[in-house]
Amino acid sequence: MRVMSKKSGILVLLATSAVAMSTGLAAQQPDAAKADITVNGTPIPDASQMTPGPEIKGFISARGSNRVQVTGADGTKSVIAYNETTVIKASKGLFGSNKMDGGALLNGLPVTVRTMQFPGGLLASQITLRQGDLKMANMVRHGTDQRFASNEAATEALRGRMADIDNYNVKSTTNVHFDTGKAVLSPQDKAELCNAASQAEGVSNALLLVVGYTDATGSDDFNQTLSEKRASSVINYLQQACHWKPYRMLTPTGMAKADPLASNDTPEGKAQNRRVSVNVLVSKAVDGV
Repeated sequence: MRVMSKKSGILVLLATSAVAMSTGLAAQQPDAAKADITVNGTPIPDASQMTPGPEIKGFISARGSNRVQVTGADGTKSVIAYNETTVIKASKGLFGSNKMDGGALLNGLPVTVRTMQFPGGLLASQITLRQGDLKMANMVRHGTDQRFASNEAATEALRGRMADIDNYNVKSTTNVHFDTGKAVLSPQDKAELCNAASQAEGVSNALLLVVGYTDATGSDDFNQTLSEKRASSVINYLQQACHWKPYRMLTPTGMAKADPLASNDTPEGKAQNRRVSVNVLVSKAVDGV
């Protein structure tokens, strides 16, 4: 269901997400990178002392010194080390792959990681990402996307995400809904997400803000975690199945039971509140550019 957003509460979300994204983009600059994850563990042993670990899929949500944090579709966060033995490559489908170094591991990129396990954690034996995603992420990092190269002000507005909330126009909002206590997308929800992404592609300079919600069932801590898992599930599907580019996604947010669409006193109202909102935004600085 697509509805035009008129809720003033989204301004608070924009302020939070804009500041978070601005910080996240700054962390990706090659010369000014700061570790936004802290890992205390034992030194990584020789590979012969390790056992095969799980294959982890998701997007890079933080990076530190020779470590990345990968957030999965269910919201699970995994901190994974990498070193000179790790094979990092960008898949090119049927035509092979390109090998690269740790500098390619940018925040927001969808990745598939094969791991080895040791007492102190996980070591990546192979990290695979899509060539197209890497190309677009690098364009944003360096400000070379051709669509904005001729307009320096527009480029800076996109890269900084314009922390002032008054600079955003909310074009539309699409809601997808969930069963009680679940973060699993239905086939109908998946179709609506890709339709929303397709519609947003036609909006010049559009960004997506994804916000997860719950009904009033359960504790505050449980609902906060659940709302974040729902947002992560949606953002992963948008990027991996609907091919929405990571650089055009603001930081996802979980709002638990806040800002309900309907009363939580009825089953029908609770069903409306168990949702993720996908908001299509355009900075006023580049709206119409």
